[in-house]
Amino acid sequence: MDIVSELKKNPFVLAPMAGITDNTFRTFMREMGCGVVITELVSAYGIEYRSERTLDLMKFNEGQRPLGVQIFGEDGEILARAAQYVESTGADFVDINLGCPVPKVVKKGAGSALLREPLVLRKILAQVKDAIKIPLTIKIRTGWCDKTINTLDIVNAAHDAGVTWVAIHGRTRAQGYSGLADWDLIREVKAKSPLPIIGNGDIQSSLKAVQRLKESGCDAVMIGRGCLKNPWIFQQAQEILKSGDHNSSADKDFNKSLGRLKTLTEERRDERYSMLTMKKFTAWFSAGYPGSNIFRKSLFQAASSEDILHLAQDYFSQFDLSAQMDTSSEAFLMGGHG
Repeated sequence: MDIVSELKKNPFVLAPMAGITDNTFRTFMREMGCGVVITELVSAYGIEYRSERTLDLMKFNEGQRPLGVQIFGEDGEILARAAQYVESTGADFVDINLGCPVPKVVKKGAGSALLREPLVLRKILAQVKDAIKIPLTIKIRTGWCDKTINTLDIVNAAHDAGVTWVAIHGRTRAQGYSGLADWDLIREVKAKSPLPIIGNGDIQSSLKAVQRLKESGCDAVMIGRGCLKNPWIFQQAQEILKSGDHNSSADKDFNKSLGRLKTLTEERRDERYSMLTMKKFTAWFSAGYPGSNIFRKSLFQAASSEDILHLAQDYFSQFDLSAQMDTSSEAFLMGGHG
């Protein structure tokens, strides 16, 4: 599969998010109009030791293609063997996480820690690429901190190693999830990059997704938190890009969408897991609407998935669903990204 051509067909990519972009949610988002999808990050060591939990995180279905499996680790040999295992599962590409800022990941030398030494990273990436036939991609941050921003150096190292594209989250590792993503830097890097670039960071609306795509010159943009409050964001962005009309025709029917999410979850998990998933996503979908704090409290007291659907029907029927406030600063929507 030519995964770069897939970006041209649909340049709105689902960001990998820990604890969120599982098998069920990836299928749901593909049905809701996103392009390429990538699993949440999985440990190369977990693959090495065939951890049941790790292998479960990698499972996918045919409807999710084009699909990449995102791995992390600091050892080139372990990463190479993990990539070979990913290839054996039939995934379309391997993605390496070089952006995770979480201490338990970086203290081992993985995630964004690898950004500190571009020459070492180039050797690791080349080692992984030489071990597989499918494409290798990476997701990075702009640098370790504001004094060591080396984004273009990393992109050039990736190019030398045979990487297919680089996704850039516009924050340094030191920023974590604070401040604003630096799209000016992403645009500058894209202008000089020998590789396709996917921009990522603070895309909270479909209009912003299209604006960032056009203004940055990126080949695609990656959307994370924005789809947690508006699952129609990918469909809307495609409509805006094609027509130029800022008024999307997407029919916001939360009850229908939540019902579909419930069905997809129950196909793979038991009632308890399904109920927890429904509570989590219904709470996120309510962000930006009046009384959402009170609604979320009632959700977490619900005793069944059916109760959650009834609560959601009563709640969302009260509003003009196009009038959703910006809640990008809310803490419960801030985690899970590289």
